[in-house]
Amino acid sequence: MRYLSTRGHDTGRSFTEVLLKGLADDGGLFLPETWPSLSREQIDSFTGRPYAEVAQAVVAPFIGDEIPADILREMCKAAYRRFAHPATAPLTQVGPTDWLLELSHGPTLAFKDFAMLLLGQLFEHVLGEKNERLTIVGATSGDTGAAAIEALRGLANVNVFILHPEGRVSETQRRMMTCVHEANIHNIAVQGTFDDCQALVKEMFADETFRAEIGMGAINSINWARIMAQAVYYFTSATSLGGPARAFSYVVPTGNFGDIFAGYVAKRMGLPMDVLCVATNANDILVRTLDAGTYLPQETVRTVSPSMDIQVSSNFERLISEALGRDSGAVAHLMRDLKQTGAFTLSDNILASIREEFAAYAASEPECESMMGRVCDLTGRLIDPHTAVGLVAAEKARASGRISGPAVTLSTAHPAKFPDAVEAATGKRPELPAGLQDLFEREERFSVLPNDLAIMKQHILSAS
Repeated sequence: MRYLSTRGHDTGRSFTEVLLKGLADDGGLFLPETWPSLSREQIDSFTGRPYAEVAQAVVAPFIGDEIPADILREMCKAAYRRFAHPATAPLTQVGPTDWLLELSHGPTLAFKDFAMLLLGQLFEHVLGEKNERLTIVGATSGDTGAAAIEALRGLANVNVFILHPEGRVSETQRRMMTCVHEANIHNIAVQGTFDDCQALVKEMFADETFRAEIGMGAINSINWARIMAQAVYYFTSATSLGGPARAFSYVVPTGNFGDIFAGYVAKRMGLPMDVLCVATNANDILVRTLDAGTYLPQETVRTVSPSMDIQVSSNFERLISEALGRDSGAVAHLMRDLKQTGAFTLSDNILASIREEFAAYAASEPECESMMGRVCDLTGRLIDPHTAVGLVAAEKARASGRISGPAVTLSTAHPAKFPDAVEAATGKRPELPAGLQDLFEREERFSVLPNDLAIMKQHILSAS
């Protein structure tokens, strides 16, 4: 398998190159040159198999012969044995034709664990084979950072710098990052928004001299390996519910478009699927784009679902590349428009092609709070605000007629990561699982820095 950049000037890359580089040299995102295909028989064979086995079968075509099958098998086993639920990603029925896909049973209680724990295994193996070191620089709106730190803490060949927006993640999210004291972990609270953090990381990647000096790599969802790994739970959930004999719609709470693009990847690989429904909070750039065709970031609004407080959805570039038939020149032109004017507009035919497969709905703060309360009253179950956003979007998709058949909503985080919001909506305060109950007594360690590229580079250079 070889990879190319969405912007066309970085092509023919191997999987291990893409894994370690993260972002393409031309600023684009990597995609496989061709989509691997799984037959209906292969997909049907996933029914009832352990999650790690399905993971190996789904990711192996993207890796090719660069990692031997027996080593990849052990990597998958090591990554997914750390989940607390025997099904790894269990399903819960919440309506006659609606299910929640529970993705919060990993060590940091969020869906990011599914990709990060495998990414850690991949990094350790590839860097060991190459006898190289890597400096990971990533931005987080809350969950990515904790999952990355948990997966990479203590690794001999990896230094980790995670940027989070100061005061804009929940205390539980922050402490899952800042209470880790291994020498290779560096937490930075940026005086700005998540979009500011993400922009700093992109600018550092764009500086070839700096990137080479520190041996820079990525763990954000710009890294293809993350998308690849997240495609797995679309297959396991579908086959648990009768797929591939019948198709499902998926409703995905998303800000950076990575988790829902993983669903698109599963569909391209052969998984029958109806609608992929984007669920957003008040930071509704994806809804506005699919409604009007103009991608125009606005000021980030602070909400009770902070992991989606994003106005620049990086992975949307991958979907645009697909909709444009891999026309890298056209993609690069749109990205130049975004950088120069702060927006770009999709043509009517491109927008129509995206709407054939995707829908998008936003949930207001009152709608999100109401959904948390309703689910608790009807089922006794506590859900986090991001899952609530997903369920609101699912209701709106059904009311509009966009979803009519069975649907799976991704439940992306444990309610205890957002205890204040959940308690305000339900009157009940969720408890952290065993093993994390002393989290608020642990000592924190992090730096606070301004939203300044030069200062950020100097800090990372001095700590590397």
